[in-house]
Amino acid sequence: MKFGATLRKSVYPPWKDQYIDYDKLKNLLREHDGDKSWTSDDVEKFTHELANVQLEKVYNFRKDLQEKLKESTTACEKKLEPLAVGIKVEEEDKKKGTAEGKHDVSLDERKKLLKEVLGELDGITKEVKELEKYSRINYTAVIKATKKHDKLRGRSYRLRPFINARLTEKPIYTEVHSPLLYRLSAMYSFVRQSLDGKPQEALSFAENATSAEEFTSHKFWVHKDNLLEVKTVILRRLPVLVYNPQTSKIAEGSQRDPTITSIYFDNPDFPLYTDKVDHVPNAASLRLRWYGHLAERPTIFLEKKEIKEGDAAEEQRFAIKDKYIQPFITGQYHMEKQIEKMEARSAQDHQEVVDYKNTVNDISSFIKQKELQPVLRANYTRTAFQIPGDNRVRVSLDTNLALIREDALDLDRPCRDPDDWHRRDIDDRKMEYPFKDLRKGERYDFPHAILEIKVKGMKKYEWIEDLINSHLVKEAPRFSKFVQGVAKLFEDQVNTFPFWLNEVETDIKREPEEAFEEEQKKKQRAAEDDFAVGSLFGTRASPSYRPSVISPAGSPAATGTSARKASAPKPSPLVVEQNPNLASNEEHDSDDDEARAVTHDGSFGRSTGLSSLFPSFSTSKYAKKKENAQRQVQLPPGIRHPGIWIKDQGPLKVEAKVWLANQRTFIKWQHVSVLLASLSLGLYNAAGENNNVARILAVVYTCVALFTLLWGYGMYMWRRKLITERSGKDFDNVVGPLVVAVGLAVALCLNFAFKYQAIRAHEDHAGHNGTTAGVFMPVVDHIELIR
Repeated sequence: MKFGATLRKSVYPPWKDQYIDYDKLKNLLREHDGDKSWTSDDVEKFTHELANVQLEKVYNFRKDLQEKLKESTTACEKKLEPLAVGIKVEEEDKKKGTAEGKHDVSLDERKKLLKEVLGELDGITKEVKELEKYSRINYTAVIKATKKHDKLRGRSYRLRPFINARLTEKPIYTEVHSPLLYRLSAMYSFVRQSLDGKPQEALSFAENATSAEEFTSHKFWVHKDNLLEVKTVILRRLPVLVYNPQTSKIAEGSQRDPTITSIYFDNPDFPLYTDKVDHVPNAASLRLRWYGHLAERPTIFLEKKEIKEGDAAEEQRFAIKDKYIQPFITGQYHMEKQIEKMEARSAQDHQEVVDYKNTVNDISSFIKQKELQPVLRANYTRTAFQIPGDNRVRVSLDTNLALIREDALDLDRPCRDPDDWHRRDIDDRKMEYPFKDLRKGERYDFPHAILEIKVKGMKKYEWIEDLINSHLVKEAPRFSKFVQGVAKLFEDQVNTFPFWLNEVETDIKREPEEAFEEEQKKKQRAAEDDFAVGSLFGTRASPSYRPSVISPAGSPAATGTSARKASAPKPSPLVVEQNPNLASNEEHDSDDDEARAVTHDGSFGRSTGLSSLFPSFSTSKYAKKKENAQRQVQLPPGIRHPGIWIKDQGPLKVEAKVWLANQRTFIKWQHVSVLLASLSLGLYNAAGENNNVARILAVVYTCVALFTLLWGYGMYMWRRKLITERSGKDFDNVVGPLVVAVGLAVALCLNFAFKYQAIRAHEDHAGHNGTTAGVFMPVVDHIELIR
């Protein structure tokens, strides 16, 4: 179907006047007037109409409608907020035994309001869905019109670079609906659970939380100039995972990163491609994949991946020899030999055989039903990073990505033999990147490297957060090699394009300051959405906006891992592997698919003088945190203090070393107390009845020892209380050590002064000093004890 007919078929009637006038653009191109000259005035008229009139119209309409949808969503949240507060008050009254209190909203009025809001939510959701279709079809219209111009009139002036820059300035198709959908989903959850009569404890929004066994995938583009720096950042935390196709026990140090080849299937109408671009539920893809050259007879996998609800992916795959691939595609072979071998093994698990049969039959039926054939080859070099035996964090970096036509759609000039499943000219000759011998138009070189980070469970890693938020990478959600290859190599055969297509051709390098500012804006928008959702569920939403520290050079400094709601749906797809026992040594390819303002004064000098003595000048991280908390902080718009932090919820789990550190400090204090008490007792006994000065000092030392004993016990109990309460208060307190040190120093000085005065007095009057030794020697012993 031609694109003009596709555009007319896709028009949403209420917005019919807001679509790009594709027929007008074709008329300006004078497609059928090949004999007439194409002047600079014609170029100016077409460019002005496309870039300024039509593109501006779509951009302004989309922007206004987005604001309208956000306002409508906010209005629904305000309608529901009194109900959320009322439910919470009722639950508190029931707990206190005062449930007979009257509330502002009756049960009938509440149900009426909930149903009214539910209808409004349905209308908003429908318009969000239509807006995404509107953006996609108009974006495709711009790309199609630009390509038609460059094909017919682009000899002297190519319009594509200018339009790409214009689309970057005035984006009409981006992935910006996820936060709004997140808020809508939260309200749907609240309304439906409230209508079902569930109690406040049951109201939740954690259905989409990542479980401990699922992987969260993040995809990024990396500019070639930043490749080495990105690899260095990863290598500091994860080693390179060496893949050896011969045996997992041998890893040669000189071995190169493996080259991976994937051959994707579709039919001449490209329904699999279209479903992936349009985010159709249960969109599936099919590919063959192997490592190295085909002439080396590697293990080949036939893989089917299906996107389920919630962006989770279910994968089915099995190994197949190259000689059986073509018969399997044509339906002449169904892996009978492999099934017979599996059944012949007496120890073979029966369920495994059944699962293998089901996988083979499902993929075979899928190929037959969709009339699939190989259409695209992706060849790239992969560097994998992972701690051996620990798959909690898996990182892959794909470079030298070449996308090659593998189709036989043009029977007069097929890229591949229609009776074969792959291109012999590439595999038999062991062609490698950059595939210079291929004909023009059959190969597309992707300009960037592709970074994918998979994290298992919900744990946050500070270095991953820092890398994700840095200027070294550009986020590429939902990026697919298959979609990118079809969009570039089969532009004339498809009528829809992915939202990232124009961004590929632009420079993705960013300055650190620019990346930092973009990240701060993103966090602020996320904080506003989290706050809106949290207003429906009490204090369960914690603000996620954390203004970061600015270093003197202006680049963002590391501020730790930003807290995110555990219940928030992830923007990237969850990869759930169905057969984890297959090829466990190889790297899977998921192609488918507290808040305080921290200030910095630029001072790096060390604290000296009184700052080392008093708690208010303490240089510990606890005291700095306390000092910052005491400052007057102005929170961003829409942000309020949560009251109860997520970290303070759930059972108390304290590491043993924290308790032991507190006990060890207490024992040290008791040790000092015992030493001082022993000193005072020895001094008192050695002083004799006539030496009042020594006896008085012994009493002073006893008081200091008693203070040390009580201080150590009091600090032990106080710190234990802070630990159990998860308090953020400062654990440092120098009052006790200061009192003990000053007390001992004063006592020693007085002892020395009194004895020196006594010695001088005896020398003047009696001429002897024998009476001083009895008191002075224990003091010397005390000093040796302290040492």
